[in-house]
Amino acid sequence: MNKHLAMVAVTCLAATSVNAEGLPERIKSAGKVIVANQPNYPPMEYKDPATNELMGVDIDLGLALAKQLGTTVEWADIGFEQMISSLTTGRVDLIHSGMSDLPKRRDTLDFVDYMKSGAQFYTTFARKDEFKTLPNFCGKTVGMSRRTSFPDETVKWSAANCEAAGLPAIKVVGTEGSADARAQLKQGRVDAAVQGSETLPYLLNLEKNTYAVVGEPFTAVYQGIGFAKKDTELRDAYAAALQALIDSGEYKAIFAKHGLEGTLLDGIYINGNAVK
Repeated sequence: MNKHLAMVAVTCLAATSVNAEGLPERIKSAGKVIVANQPNYPPMEYKDPATNELMGVDIDLGLALAKQLGTTVEWADIGFEQMISSLTTGRVDLIHSGMSDLPKRRDTLDFVDYMKSGAQFYTTFARKDEFKTLPNFCGKTVGMSRRTSFPDETVKWSAANCEAAGLPAIKVVGTEGSADARAQLKQGRVDAAVQGSETLPYLLNLEKNTYAVVGEPFTAVYQGIGFAKKDTELRDAYAAALQALIDSGEYKAIFAKHGLEGTLLDGIYINGNAVK
């Protein structure tokens, strides 16, 4: 982290209270933050089929952060590929939608990280005995959302663990989303799929004896709330609010509610760097 970023973050986190005074004037005047979110990634964000109500970790955390800051949330349902442009053009104030804090995104965004994640292989329950270890996927056709970092990460993993060992490369199939990957898996069009490790426990519980997770995540990445580079005041207000939720125990309670205690962070991270 650069010196300036560390200084403003530490100053912000040292505050004894968090409220609307820490927010940019435009947010205080509006009385709300407009948050880009696409509710198609349970348990992070999704809609209750019965009530159409927004649910999930990101929804609960987003509402708790806004309450801590003395404001409200207006959720903007925006396609994942349009989120960054919507932020940089001012259509939304921030992105909170299961977005990975990747180095290539930091040219445009600053992230306040709030959980750890990773890409993970899974297959159908009926074929679980074919895939005892991760190298069993070498030479197989594997589907994953083309909108995510998973295709690039899987290609890299394949090069290091399949091709380097003299095994055939994984055939990566980019899909229209994680739901499309699951549909192709059920149809037998792909042998396996890759999805974020934080979503798979929910998926396995929702559709019992349908899927089987294989091994541990093969990548490690933080997920973060994305802010425009120029919007340091809002970024730092959110970092302070997150620290307050960690201190109060509400942060842990939100993740425990969704069975994701294993994804918790031990403090505040901005752009992947711990704020001391």
